Amino acid sequence: MREVVAEDGARLRTWRVDRGGPDVLLCAGLGIPEAAWPPFPAHLLGWHYRGTLGSSRPDDPARVRLADHVSDALRVLDAAGVERCPALGWSFGVTVAVELALRHPDRVSGLLLVAGPPGDVLGAVLGAHLLPLDRLGLDRVLPERARRELARGGVRALRRVGPLLGAVLGRVPVPEVDLWAARVLGPLLRTDWAWFAELALALAETPPQDLSTVTCPTTAVVGRYDGLAAPNSLLGPVARLPQARCRVLPTTHFLLPLAHRDELVAELALLLRRVDAVERAMVWAGRPLTPRSRPPA
Repeated sequence: MREVVAEDGARLRTWRVDRGGPDVLLCAGLGIPEAAWPPFPAHLLGWHYRGTLGSSRPDDPARVRLADHVSDALRVLDAAGVERCPALGWSFGVTVAVELALRHPDRVSGLLLVAGPPGDVLGAVLGAHLLPLDRLGLDRVLPERARRELARGGVRALRRVGPLLGAVLGRVPVPEVDLWAARVLGPLLRTDWAWFAELALALAETPPQDLSTVTCPTTAVVGRYDGLAAPNSLLGPVARLPQARCRVLPTTHFLLPLAHRDELVAELALLLRRVDAVERAMVWAGRPLTPRSRPPA
């Protein structure tokens, strides 16, 4: 663990796990510790979002929007001496990884996007075909706009009850099942849920992202029964890309990185091979490897 100072002075807790292979930047979900991830064949590096898991809150509480997280990602890459690498995004981190690739294509050589929509994160809630809910016609009773507002109301409620929820969960003992449980469940049980809601609401302001300019190899992995991030919210935008690979697993949002660890490891290994093949071909053809970054909006 080490600290990196963000552009606005916030102190970011960063981490790196070396298992051989190239560098990969992990844009995780909110409040998810690095121990939750399988043994990827890479030098995995990442950071904890502002105000979570040891990273400080910004002096300006409004500095938790998407642009701030992308700026933090660049600071993490720079501090690690990584000029260009693939990015892995999960849940809310998909939006961060995609925006990093859109704004700084020179820094991102590939994308592995897992169980999260590119933007409009609350619009994807309850959009999956979930038995028995689909039998009740939930998609007709609750169209996308209604689902988005329902999810927003739920997050706002979490912001209000966050202190009470934190006080209760903070007293729950961590199950002594194995070392993984202690490393993952412990931090989750002690999450500041009111601050979690602030981060979620700020990211929810991001509209659907336009992936049409993404040219690097991109893989989307979704859970068929994901009630928090509808599969089509990610598959639809990614499937139209020139170097896309899509995978649907028979699982839910939180079980995807837990029960399908081998599949995720295999997908990252395949993405790394695709990235290597593409960049070798570009060198052979005399084409530049690093597209120019887009100016800020």
